[in-house]
Amino acid sequence: MKFKKLTPNLVVTNVEASLNFYRTVLGFEPGFTVPDAPPYVFGSVVSGGEAPGVEIFFNDHKVVAEDYPALGAKPIGGSLTLFIEVEGIEEVLAAVEKSGAKITMPLKEQFYGMREFAFEAPEGWVVTIAERIKQ
Repeated sequence: MKFKKLTPNLVVTNVEASLNFYRTVLGFEPGFTVPDAPPYVFGSVVSGGEAPGVEIFFNDHKVVAEDYPALGAKPIGGSLTLFIEVEGIEEVLAAVEKSGAKITMPLKEQFYGMREFAFEAPEGWVVTIAERIKQ
């Protein structure tokens, strides 16, 4: 058995707003949407070229609730967190601060060799941005 990729699939109230935040604030590239024009029921963003290192899916809460009632009953922005490793953490931090997103953990060096900060994305998901400390 070989696992090839993990793609978070986030349930959101507004797919278009989520796509916009991850593209304009964090610099992700557009992936694809369903339908092709808003209002979207699904959308994705990518980073890392043709074989994206990071891909995130966004699903409309109303559609998810119809297909998966147990999942649709759960609160949006629950206990899942996204951990994204980057190069250039200060640039990402500046963009997040400029966006007005709530910083939930200020930039700090961790004992395990990473510099990190965390913020709350508009739908309530906690995103941690990390950069490996160069030795």
